[in-house]
Amino acid sequence: MKLTFHKITSPFYTIGFILLVSACMHAPHFSKDIISGHVWRQTQTMATVVSFYEEDFNILNPRRNERGNGNGIFRMEFPLYQWVAAALLKVFGNHVFVVRLFSFIIGLFSVFGIYRLLERFFQNQTKAAIGAWAFNFSPAFYYYTICPMPDNLALCLGIWGIVFFLTWVNTHTLACLFISGLFIAVAALCKLPFILYYVFPVSYLLHSFFKNEKKSKIAIQFIVLLQFIPLPLLWYANVMKEWHGNGIVQGITNNQESSIVLAGYLWDNLISILPEMLLNYGSVLFFLAGFYYAFVLKKYRNYRFWMLAAWGIAIIAYFIFEINMIKADHDYYAFPFYPLLFILVSFGAYHLLSANKKHIKYLAIILLAILPITTLLRMQSRWKEDAPGFNKDVLMYKSDLQKAVPKNALCIIGNDNSHFIFFYHLDKKGWGFDHDQLNAEQMKHMINNGAQYLYSDTRIIDTNPEIAELLDHLLMERASVRVYKLKSLDI
Repeated sequence: MKLTFHKITSPFYTIGFILLVSACMHAPHFSKDIISGHVWRQTQTMATVVSFYEEDFNILNPRRNERGNGNGIFRMEFPLYQWVAAALLKVFGNHVFVVRLFSFIIGLFSVFGIYRLLERFFQNQTKAAIGAWAFNFSPAFYYYTICPMPDNLALCLGIWGIVFFLTWVNTHTLACLFISGLFIAVAALCKLPFILYYVFPVSYLLHSFFKNEKKSKIAIQFIVLLQFIPLPLLWYANVMKEWHGNGIVQGITNNQESSIVLAGYLWDNLISILPEMLLNYGSVLFFLAGFYYAFVLKKYRNYRFWMLAAWGIAIIAYFIFEINMIKADHDYYAFPFYPLLFILVSFGAYHLLSANKKHIKYLAIILLAILPITTLLRMQSRWKEDAPGFNKDVLMYKSDLQKAVPKNALCIIGNDNSHFIFFYHLDKKGWGFDHDQLNAEQMKHMINNGAQYLYSDTRIIDTNPEIAELLDHLLMERASVRVYKLKSLDI
């Protein structure tokens, strides 16, 4: 069978080849424990997954391990990702590999979604294939695509929400508009910022409303699209009341940083996170070329340009609102930007490949070819088990430390600045402390409420004379981590 260029850029060959390359690159890491970049966010997710698996499969009751002697119910985003992952554990067993593979499959559907989005938007398979390939080798996406993060599912659903909307634009099949609205709503349930994906279809419908005389018909289309938006709004309106001290809600309105520091965060995201982590250095030229050709070809005269602009402005506004929380290292907050970024990347790369000058065309081909290599070089420091992103003694002696005390015993655990990492890896529940901030009175309160053991990786705590009086005896010592039985106290 002769392969034409059209066939090579078809979804079957494009996604199949991306799957093969990506699977080979990720293969050494599927079986690794939860470590590396933003490990606190991953262990928070995994703790909820395991709680659904072991304790309560009610999707409305996600739990955390730092719970004292309470039930640990801790509602943030709607835990659809965590719940489905837990269902898979019930089928295949409690293995990190299962959750990593689940995330990888979601990531593959995101890549396929980007392909379909670009194909629908440009009506061009070559642009779609270029964009899907480049998107898959965004270093941040490459890393997180096998990490337990609800952002993966939110991104996937958001992308497909736009795909179904563009399908409706091309076919006027009302079912596609219905599915589009549903997918974007569920994406927002999983991660609230994805509610901004409604801006793109709403912009289109507003344009149609003011240009079309059949306003009643467009009003119905609005209802079909937006009928599911109450789902995320009601969920977050209800659970946000429990987010005491969470800076995400107040964003920059509760900022404690100076304007110079905030400007530094924005600058770092612009010159470092964007080209290095979101795009890939190999795609930067394509991204810039996308702006250039959009201007030269006067694409700003097309109403779809203004739809993209409205969408982009909304996401940028969200990003600026949260910049004091995002700082310069929370790249997963930028997930909502991905479709917009790779619309520009695919557009720019396509025109560079179509250039009359051969050296420009060859440069574009080389840049596309090296994207997997530049991604691998940038992310090679991730997943190193001797640098897990927390006290490596906890990871190295994890099995021994877990077995040191009964699984269901309530424990005091620290130092853990995240209040998630140690609890997850030690598979324990109870109270946490960080920065050596634990005194005898606090410990007495914890003991009187059921604490039986202390895990400590700091001698400042367990050699404190007042705290030492509350320790019965040393059960285990593994490198920097000590496990103590606590004395019983008369209440």
